[in-house]
Amino acid sequence: MTVPPLDRKLLAILAADVVGYSKAMEADEAGTIARLRAIRADLTDPAIARHHGRIVKLMGDGALVAFDSIVDAVACAEEIQKAMAARNAALPEPERMVFRIGVNLGDVALVDGDFYGDGVNVAARLEQLAEPGGVMVSGTAFDHLQGKLDCPLDFVGEQQVKNIARPVRAYRLRLNGKRARWTLRKAMPRWAIPVAVALAALAILASAWQFWSAKPSIAVLPLNNYGGDEATGRLADGLTEDIITDLSRMSEFDVIARNSTDVYKGKSADVRQIGRDLKVRYVLEGSIQRQGERIRVTAQLIDSETGAHVWSESWDRPVQDLFAVQTEIADHIVSQFEMTTGPIKSVDLGVARRKRPKSLTAYELTLLGVEKHADRQFLASKKRLRTSDPAGPRSLTDPRQTLGRSAYVGSDGDGVVPTGNVLV
Repeated sequence: MTVPPLDRKLLAILAADVVGYSKAMEADEAGTIARLRAIRADLTDPAIARHHGRIVKLMGDGALVAFDSIVDAVACAEEIQKAMAARNAALPEPERMVFRIGVNLGDVALVDGDFYGDGVNVAARLEQLAEPGGVMVSGTAFDHLQGKLDCPLDFVGEQQVKNIARPVRAYRLRLNGKRARWTLRKAMPRWAIPVAVALAALAILASAWQFWSAKPSIAVLPLNNYGGDEATGRLADGLTEDIITDLSRMSEFDVIARNSTDVYKGKSADVRQIGRDLKVRYVLEGSIQRQGERIRVTAQLIDSETGAHVWSESWDRPVQDLFAVQTEIADHIVSQFEMTTGPIKSVDLGVARRKRPKSLTAYELTLLGVEKHADRQFLASKKRLRTSDPAGPRSLTDPRQTLGRSAYVGSDGDGVVPTGNVLV
């Protein structure tokens, strides 16, 4: 069966209803009907006629009106609401009637003198969103009203309305000509408010976590076995495991698990790429070689952001007891990381000094605080030594040796710091 095409038109639709109509009818049915008929005869019908509109449907307290021009439709709504406000001002509260009006520009289907389609439905939903005595206009209507009305329109957000799948842009007609106070709460759909609150809470938690967890991250790559024999290979694996385990016990560093670094065993890779892949700042790599009864171990700490060597060391040891050698080397490497003046903390301390105070992380503030405390202790010891033994060690009494510290901490030795990002 072939369905004949519908008669369609692009029209401006005005939907209006009376606020509290059912309650008014319950309290005074005859009086309510009489007042509504008087308003239609004296006010609304003449206004519709002046703006070239035609009433499509009357539904008790509601009306559906069509206009060929969206400008005429909104101008008619404005005139009706202003006239109703003036009329109500002279009436007692029980006799007042207040309208809500929604206006939309859309495609409608004409069937037996009635109108159907989204063009009508959106107008009806906007009327429900309107404040008592107000006018709500759709986004499609707003797009055609630019520069054609004296009353401005305030955007109130995209609204999710009943039985309309897509969000509807909504604008409030400012009848008094004054700029309405815009708030984010009013512009957001109802469902978006709790979502926004939850997202804000997550953002705060994420910022706090980032601040307190901004610690140096290290990946320890498997040591290269240059000896080639199984015994040396086992020593290399054990030494790598010991270094990772010992570093992991230190709360000041984030250490990548061995499972993540084992993929680089026996492979030649760019340290900067490894840093990007594992999301770490530092990479520790090295090698182990056995010749007769001696072993040589080398280790290098590399900044993965720049590819520069931060620290390197080598050891030559007799191999009477492999486990003792393994423990000794692992402890030595970890001890370098624990020192306040060690390789990682020295680099990070330099970065912290150059940062603005507000951008410092908790870890960087800790480094600056430890340095500050150490410098105060140093200068206090220098003062005591100078008093008790003027001919003491040159490193403590020679001003040229302590110039760097004095310039930073304060020439009087009291720990007064005039400038710089220092935790006090």
